[in-house]
Amino acid sequence: MIRVPPKLMAGARRSSREPGKSDPIDALAVARAALREDLPVATLDGPDREVRLLVDHREDLVAERTRAQNRLRWHLHELDPGHEPVARGLDRMVVLAAVERDLAAAPGTVGRIARELVVRIRDLTASINGLEREIEGLVADLAPSLLALTGCGPLTAAKLVGETAGIGRFRSRAAFARHNGSAPLPVWSGNTERHRLSRTGNRQINVALHRIAITQLQREGPGRSYLEHRRVQGDTKPEAIRALRRRISDEVFRRMRNDEAARAASPSGLAAAA
Repeated sequence: MIRVPPKLMAGARRSSREPGKSDPIDALAVARAALREDLPVATLDGPDREVRLLVDHREDLVAERTRAQNRLRWHLHELDPGHEPVARGLDRMVVLAAVERDLAAAPGTVGRIARELVVRIRDLTASINGLEREIEGLVADLAPSLLALTGCGPLTAAKLVGETAGIGRFRSRAAFARHNGSAPLPVWSGNTERHRLSRTGNRQINVALHRIAITQLQREGPGRSYLEHRRVQGDTKPEAIRALRRRISDEVFRRMRNDEAARAASPSGLAAAA
C-alpha cells in the first residue's frame, strides 16, 4: 500500500482532462501522484495494525466521553448552579459515584438524563481503561526501545507505531523527519538561506513528538539541557522546542529501527512475518 498525501493529488486532478471530483478521478490522481513521486510503501498489518485500530477506537471513545461529560456538567449546573464537580474529575470512578449519589433524588427529566449520562460515562471510562491496558501490553512487545525513551508513554508509542506504518520504509532519519513535519523548510532570500516552521507532514506523529518534548522539558535530563543550550545560542523558546522536536524525531527513528530489527531477528517475529 502506498500512502499519497492529499496535497499531491490536487495537481493531478487539475491536470486531468475530466473536470470534477469523483472516486474514479481521485483514484487516477492517486496513481499518477504515486508514480511521479516514487513514494515509500506503507505496510500496516499484524500487531502494528492491531495497535493502530485500538488507538483509533480509544480516541473515538474518549471523544464520546468528553461530549457526555460536557452535557452532564450542563445539567448539573441547571440542577444546582452552586455545585460543580471536581475539574477534570468526571473520568474518575470515585467522583462519578459521588455525583450519582447527589443525583439520586434529583427530580424531573433533567435529573433522569443526568443519571443516565453518569452511567454512560462510567461504562465508557471502563472501556477506555481496558483499551489502555491492552495497548500497553501490545506496545511493550512491539517497541520496548521506544518505550524506554524519556517522555514516551505507551499511548504515545502506540500512536507512533500505528501512524508510521513501518519505519523501514524511510531511507534515513531525515526522510522520517520530513514525513512527520519536524524538519524545517528552507527559504532562500537572495544568497541567504533561512528556515521556517514546516506545517506539512503527518500531524499525528508531529503531535506525539511534541508531547515527548514537553514531557522531557518538565524533567531534569538531556531534553532540558538541550533546550538551555539552544537558548544560549540565541534561539527563542519556540525555536528551541522545534529543534528539540527534530532531535527527538531522530531518536525515535533510531529506536524504532532497533525494535523492528529485534522483532525480525526473533523466532516469533520471523513466524509472524511468514
